Amino acid sequence: MDKVDILVITAHPDDAELSCAGTILAHIAIGKKVGIVDLTRGEMGTRGTAALRQEEAANAAKILGVAFRVNLNLADAFFVNDKEHQLEVIKVIRQYRPEIVLANAITDRHPDHGRGASLVRDAVFFSGLQKIETQADGNEQEAWRPKSLYHAIQSNYVKPDIVVDISAHWEKKVQAIEAFRSQFYNPDSDEPDTFISSPEFMLFVEARAKELGHAIGASYGEGFTVVKQIGIKSFFDIK
Repeated sequence: MDKVDILVITAHPDDAELSCAGTILAHIAIGKKVGIVDLTRGEMGTRGTAALRQEEAANAAKILGVAFRVNLNLADAFFVNDKEHQLEVIKVIRQYRPEIVLANAITDRHPDHGRGASLVRDAVFFSGLQKIETQADGNEQEAWRPKSLYHAIQSNYVKPDIVVDISAHWEKKVQAIEAFRSQFYNPDSDEPDTFISSPEFMLFVEARAKELGHAIGASYGEGFTVVKQIGIKSFFDIK
């Protein structure tokens, strides 16, 4: 059975690590099953190659301990939110039948992030429509709609609706990010400098996590926004 509790669907290899690795680790630590779907291979990135990034993504997945990591091989920088691409995402949602989906930020510095968020949002809804037919391995797939969709916060600051305490998992999150040696600060690299390759960028990642953690009385946090309102039965459900 391929079913997972949480399915992370983000545009590029390393998006999951930067935006929600701590949340992934926190849920695996309490026995939840998590999988990652990368929409593209990140082949348009200035540094590294698609093949190298695939290797790095596999190493990061091992560090995180996810159940699987797959790549949809959509065109980096050029995928769009249309029927063809929605169906590809619908297929993986129906295959893995997650209760929760984590996706890219709804708006961000990189256009692929906002576009990926929109694509996943629509696919999450359409995946629940029985009259949309999809197949996997020659078999008809059943409709499935996850209960919740949460959008991570990435480069641009977006006021979070939810902050997850990742304090116990910060060091391993950093290890997972550093698995992408071609992309982030590496003093031995002779590749061109980029927005994310400077040592200052990793300081920013830590500062953002500290800022979000501080907001909830924790050392480190990761923030998420929601479109659907969150309901509770009692104020005492909120920690």
